[in-house]
Amino acid sequence: MNKAPILITMGEPAGIGPEVALGAFKALGGKIGNHPLKLVGDVGIFAAEKAATIPTKARVQTAPGKPSSANAAAVTEAIEIAVAACLAGEAAALVTAPIHKAVLAGAGFGFPGHTEFLASLTGVKRAVMMLASDKLRVVPLVIHVPLARVPSLITSAGIEETAEIMLASLTRDFGIAKPRLAVAGLNPHAGEDGVLGGEEEAIIAPAVAALKAKGFSVIGPLSADTLFHDEARKQYDAVLTMYHDQGLIPIKTLSFWDGVNVTLGLPIVRTSPDHGTAFDIAGQAKADHRSMVAAIKMAADMADRRAAS
Repeated sequence: MNKAPILITMGEPAGIGPEVALGAFKALGGKIGNHPLKLVGDVGIFAAEKAATIPTKARVQTAPGKPSSANAAAVTEAIEIAVAACLAGEAAALVTAPIHKAVLAGAGFGFPGHTEFLASLTGVKRAVMMLASDKLRVVPLVIHVPLARVPSLITSAGIEETAEIMLASLTRDFGIAKPRLAVAGLNPHAGEDGVLGGEEEAIIAPAVAALKAKGFSVIGPLSADTLFHDEARKQYDAVLTMYHDQGLIPIKTLSFWDGVNVTLGLPIVRTSPDHGTAFDIAGQAKADHRSMVAAIKMAADMADRRAAS
């Protein structure tokens, strides 16, 4: 039985990340299953649980709700420490508190977000962001780019590659022997036979056909406006959507407090709460740690499933 610790990084110190990390740590009694929990970050941030903290060398000087790029070194170091421990087999999984992209960008951080940074640290060509709960699992093909750029970034190859990463993870990490995948269209009514857009016929449908030819259970392209109601969700195990809000709006509507961000395609297990830094309530004892608890539980489940396989 894998008894390695699960590591929780502090995230942006001026946001609610440290609060929800500590809140979840205490709610779970410092462990989940056979895994002790360890916090990774500035020792001052986690002073209440100093014995369970892996400290960064870089320190932070910040006030709640007032982010500073001067703290970026500590934020990224915490992630690097945790990833290295997971790669070395010294930790079972990584759970990350939210970071703030603008703060890191101001310090020269060269990645759009956690997902791309983790892919670089673990040496994989591409990682995939999934939002998951017991009601819905969804992956946006195109993530953090302006909406106007989305159509130009949708390719058949990208859809196939992303779908195959999803299907492999549904089996390996979620224990679904024969996963079923739904693929959303880009345009209203999935293009309505080309009247409302041509991407479905020219790009998405050929990718779906190629996946089916490989023996995968895939349906689509489907109209996004009828893809997420109760009956529709019984027909698949996960959805590949074409862009960020097309997938994240439904899951955050259905599972705002227990949705989990999962990075697929990595050699390590990584999860995160599905919310941001919430500077407006940081330091006010208003932060809700339920999503962090859900992220820790999912990380433990995934780590144990990988260890048993």
